[in-house]
Amino acid sequence: MEDAWKAMKPFLTGSLSGCFATCCIQPIDMVKVRIQLGAAEGGSTNPVTVTKNLIAEGGVKGLYKGLSAGLTRQVFYTGARLGLYDMFTEAAKSSPTEKMPFWKTTVCALSAGGLAAVIGNPADLSLIRMQSDSMNPPDQRRNYRGVGHAFSTIIKEEGPAGLFKGAVPTATRAMALNFGMLGFNTLAKDQLSSMGVTGPAQVFGASAIAGFFASFFSLPFDYVKTQVQKMRADPVTGEYPFKGPVDCAMKQIKIGGITRLWSGFPTYYVRIAPHAMITLIAQDAVKKMWADLGL
Repeated sequence: MEDAWKAMKPFLTGSLSGCFATCCIQPIDMVKVRIQLGAAEGGSTNPVTVTKNLIAEGGVKGLYKGLSAGLTRQVFYTGARLGLYDMFTEAAKSSPTEKMPFWKTTVCALSAGGLAAVIGNPADLSLIRMQSDSMNPPDQRRNYRGVGHAFSTIIKEEGPAGLFKGAVPTATRAMALNFGMLGFNTLAKDQLSSMGVTGPAQVFGASAIAGFFASFFSLPFDYVKTQVQKMRADPVTGEYPFKGPVDCAMKQIKIGGITRLWSGFPTYYVRIAPHAMITLIAQDAVKKMWADLGL
């Protein structure tokens, strides 16, 4: 029983931390997705305008559309990426007190992010489609009632493999996010510790630094992922607008230059950085709770 709890604990810790952060950040994530889709389709990219439109469409609860998919995603994706990262870093240490070099934490972060993204892709795909559905013409809307209905509909219409549409850009984005978030969080904690900064100040400072780098490195991949997961086949030709993530990125760069991949960075930063900070702070709090409970 003790071995089972030891194996499960890092994943449960990650899931709880991610779900708490998502409940706090979901409205900003909704606005972020709409801005990215607006940039690709010629719509508004002003966060205030987008927020007003969302509230006009579905009231305040419209800002929480897709929350069930978001929480499902956190259980599988964040639980896996934080849990795997803890497992990988422990395995990579030659001694429990070793301060690992940055290249080791980078390898651990990239590996954990990529594997976790594949696990969480079905929920991520459902979340993107639910958040963008009201932008489609009424006759082209999917009208998913929740994450369970989204899963069953995707399997029925696209086959089981349809749940993993966009898995490559999702995994790439997750690797970039984990590199910025977990790699730099560990690095910042070590640097702050060497400067004599400990306790809550160390946790908050490191998470703030990690939040910035997580946003900067992951946005281009997140932008492409959103376009690929949201796309639909042309009703006449049956062709998709993009052949894949690389084709999508090249077409977007051709339209608006390389900076187009960073469309909506202020909103993305406001969504990713606090989410990363809340997740990392919550993770530390949950770990402390386990210790206080003797678990």
